[in-house]
Amino acid sequence: MMQILSKNHLAFLLFGVLVCLVLYTNALAGQRTHTVYFEEQENELHVYRIIGSNPGKTLLIIGGIQGDEPSGFLAADAYVDFSLKTGSLILVPRANFPSILKRERQINQDMNRKFSDDRHFNYETRVVNVLKRLIGESDCFLNLHEGSGVYSPVWESETKNPDRYGQSIIADNSVLDPARNGTSVDLAAMARKVIERINQNIDDPFYHFHFNNHRTSHVATRHKEQRRSATYYATDICRIPAFGIESAKSLPLEQKVRQQMDAINGFMAILDIIPETPGINLEKPRMQYMILSVNDAIPVVVGPMQRLKMQKGDTVQVMDIVANYERGLSVDVLGVGSRFNDMKKKLVIHESTRIEVKKDFYACGSVFLDIDDPLTAVPVRMDVKKTGTAETKTESAKKDIQYTLTINGSRVIADNYSRITLTEGDILVIEDIVNTPQDPSGYVVNFKGFVGNKSFNSGEDRGYPIDIGKKGVLMPRYSRDKKGRHYHVLTTLEGKEVGKLYIDTQL
Repeated sequence: MMQILSKNHLAFLLFGVLVCLVLYTNALAGQRTHTVYFEEQENELHVYRIIGSNPGKTLLIIGGIQGDEPSGFLAADAYVDFSLKTGSLILVPRANFPSILKRERQINQDMNRKFSDDRHFNYETRVVNVLKRLIGESDCFLNLHEGSGVYSPVWESETKNPDRYGQSIIADNSVLDPARNGTSVDLAAMARKVIERINQNIDDPFYHFHFNNHRTSHVATRHKEQRRSATYYATDICRIPAFGIESAKSLPLEQKVRQQMDAINGFMAILDIIPETPGINLEKPRMQYMILSVNDAIPVVVGPMQRLKMQKGDTVQVMDIVANYERGLSVDVLGVGSRFNDMKKKLVIHESTRIEVKKDFYACGSVFLDIDDPLTAVPVRMDVKKTGTAETKTESAKKDIQYTLTINGSRVIADNYSRITLTEGDILVIEDIVNTPQDPSGYVVNFKGFVGNKSFNSGEDRGYPIDIGKKGVLMPRYSRDKKGRHYHVLTTLEGKEVGKLYIDTQL
């Protein structure tokens, strides 16, 4: 028989629920939470919530939605270890981790163009669905970017004009009316207040920030593509203030990170989000040790540059990385694993290789896997000139360096300063360099006349397939004879030459 609660019983029950909610809220106050979406998948997404000791507004900060803009995810990452007196932060430092690892704007699609009218389902779609929910939980949203050139309200030059994005705070309109709380919010005034704060720390007026109103919803906007962006979703659908923070791509990385942090601090001040322990760490990434398992045995600790002897067909699984940074770590088992991150993947090793550790896309350590069975190398024609002078220690180290290559899928070992000949249709991949006195990840191996990553040309060309003879792949003006027949691979360490590999083409 159904029992009907009396008014007293109902009041007592509601009071109990209220007490539980208050206790739960107090328990969360002053704490951090860390949520991992799509765990152990290539698009693993880490979301951090920092809850102040006192209630207040919530600011969402997203970095790394486009992977070739490192200042954004580095700046957002600096706030994960904050404590707050008042208000809350939701932090997504690396929204698009696969594109960060590749230093590319996108993998399948531009993630910042998938917040509306998206008909393609891929990993970017799944991440964007999470980001939409986070935007809905927030009172204000910052999307951290790097822009080309320098924005100016009036035309000054090819690199500084109204069509450029760098050194600006972008909003989709100057006013948000109505906002979610029913009031009108002056977005331009908020942005200009923060810009004044940023510009106090920029000595060169050429690089001063300006407010950039995209007028995205207007018929005559020059930025219709922004209607699919995260900030437009935040203002148009969720009705909260949202801004894109754009530092100029051309500036030094540390300067861009500090500008992004000045912007974050400015918006936190406007929202009365008060920190307790601000700080920044920009020291060089460095692996301390790796924890890995061979053939499902008890995991062992392996330090930088150590070598593990293995048998052909053994499995290896990297369980964890300990470095001077806690976040943004990944591993690449060269020539064996996936395109992005091999952490916790069980991989079969058939040939000697190297495990490279990265912090975002910065290589920061290596461990070597040596197969006991000697590898049979494809013969390479040598053409090493002898100087007749006594070898120095440096010259001896240069001579020891070797290149591991694949040519049309076959393994090749080439000595330093040797020469190989390729014909039209050959596919060359510079896999790695071996027998180096220092960690191979610290070297730059640059095929002069080839660009492996056109969106972020760092000069590092290991791992990219080079189609010899295919139009547009090689640039003859960078060949040694300027006719596209004789190229070279230059290897440097801290900017100094330590090796070359001569590439002759028969086209």
